[in-house]
Amino acid sequence: MSKTYWMIVIDQDNLDITRGTGFKVLGVDSHNRRKAVRIAPEDHLVYYVQDRKGFAATATVESEHFEERTRLWKHHRKEELFPNRVKIKSDVVLSPEDYIDAREIAPTLEYVKKWPAELWPLAFFGMLHIMPQRDFNLLEEEIRKAGQAAEKRTPVMPEKEITSAAAASRRRQKKKALVTRRRRRAQSKTPPRPVR
Repeated sequence: MSKTYWMIVIDQDNLDITRGTGFKVLGVDSHNRRKAVRIAPEDHLVYYVQDRKGFAATATVESEHFEERTRLWKHHRKEELFPNRVKIKSDVVLSPEDYIDAREIAPTLEYVKKWPAELWPLAFFGMLHIMPQRDFNLLEEEIRKAGQAAEKRTPVMPEKEITSAAAASRRRQKKKALVTRRRRRAQSKTPPRPVR
């Protein structure tokens, strides 16, 4: 069966929730159930953050559609639980400052050409869209490049090193505070010099 390429339209709050779950599950709203049941293993996802107008992440689907009603994501309709779910695995996830600016790239997408160029945001209404493979490949490449650039800019320190670096910093601060206290005590005990 051939892969399908999906664009998930989400807001920053819900992307943060997805990030908090380790990008392990995608929940689709009830309104898009007919499309959601078509999502299958090996399909690819690209996340568009509507309130940031940026492309933020790519992921691969790892399960068939299933329904679950545990509340995870937020919605203006309280009863919406995003019950149409699939398990996913993140490929690249960008920090907000590294998102791919949709204002620059969206007008070049095949998918968007159905709308007048100045009205390209209309292509992103609704949560779930099937997009051409060419568009997905272009966005995936841009997201991957941005992710690599971010890695070069801020090298990732393993958690063990972060912990030991933080501990070393705390030890230095304690030592500095102790030296300062000793100096102050010594100064307060020193008798004043006689005035000549």
